[in-house]
Amino acid sequence: MTPQEGSGGADGTPPPDATPGGHVVAFPHQPAGPLLQVSRRLLLALLVLAVTVALVYFDRHGYHDAADTSVGFLDALYYSTVTLSTTGYGDIVPYSTSARLTTTFLVTPLRVLFLIILVGTTLEVLTERTREQFRITRWRRTVRDHVVIVGYGTKGRAAARTLLGRGVPKEQIVVVDPNHKAVHGATEEGLVAVAGDATHSEVLRRAEAQRARQIVVAAQRDDTAVLVTLTARQLNPTAHIVASVREDENGPLLRQSGADSVITSSGYAGRLLGLGVLSPSVGRVMDDLITYGSGLDLIERPVAASEAGKSPRECTDLVVSVKRGSLLLGHDDPDASPLRPTDRLITIHRATGSSETAPLD
Repeated sequence: MTPQEGSGGADGTPPPDATPGGHVVAFPHQPAGPLLQVSRRLLLALLVLAVTVALVYFDRHGYHDAADTSVGFLDALYYSTVTLSTTGYGDIVPYSTSARLTTTFLVTPLRVLFLIILVGTTLEVLTERTREQFRITRWRRTVRDHVVIVGYGTKGRAAARTLLGRGVPKEQIVVVDPNHKAVHGATEEGLVAVAGDATHSEVLRRAEAQRARQIVVAAQRDDTAVLVTLTARQLNPTAHIVASVREDENGPLLRQSGADSVITSSGYAGRLLGLGVLSPSVGRVMDDLITYGSGLDLIERPVAASEAGKSPRECTDLVVSVKRGSLLLGHDDPDASPLRPTDRLITIHRATGSSETAPLD
């Protein structure tokens, strides 16, 4: 994200302060539309003008008109207009003490306010940049042990929704994508996003990937996924990296690049298609298992205190596998029983719609 940071436009375009090839950190926000902003400024300007006209007309006997000496309502409107715009032709002037005091202490501040409204766009941009810079600085100080999702296409969005469904806070998810429209979509959903190419280590640093706990690589191309995984592993040797790959033959290459888990998207889709043909019911169950929050969920959780020392069959949930250190034991493996307090269970759990979550590590 060098060298400029800020939020993209409402249409997903990069912000005006982004340099070519720059990387932008974007925060969730709901900016007012341009028509609404212009309408607000116009109403404020008309309000200031109306107050000034009222002040001048109220003390009209203290003003002198070079044309006919008297000052009416139209003269007060004319004087207020040329005064607020700093034109000041001098044909109408205050001559009484009260009129001069009114001009000094009331009309002059209104003139300054009117000018501020006229240049409000520039001031708003400066204020917004300062605010965004403050948010970025504060965010970088506090974010750690978060999840970085590289690629916010179909796979990246599904991964983010699954994490959110498991109770991961939105503040703990950071999206990285080179497409500004994808970045805008992520911020609309309440996520922090970085616009940039994740094959560059500087972009991942902007997402604080060096302090992330998990990194999800959901790139559109396999070669991009390999480069991102290599860069991420070099930047963060301890993070758990899950990478998606289209072709089975590229899976070993991703593992050699540093991915802890490799998901073959085309292979999984093909298996589900096969199940759907041979056994539609099995296909629906599998889809239910991998869709969190509906029906049955396939989850990983620690062994409960009441389950330690028992066999997997005695657990409340249906145990599929037992993770013991680096080993993954089947539920019917003799070594899986009895369960140890340090084990982790992969179980089929009935979704209850609650916010209960399982640790991600």
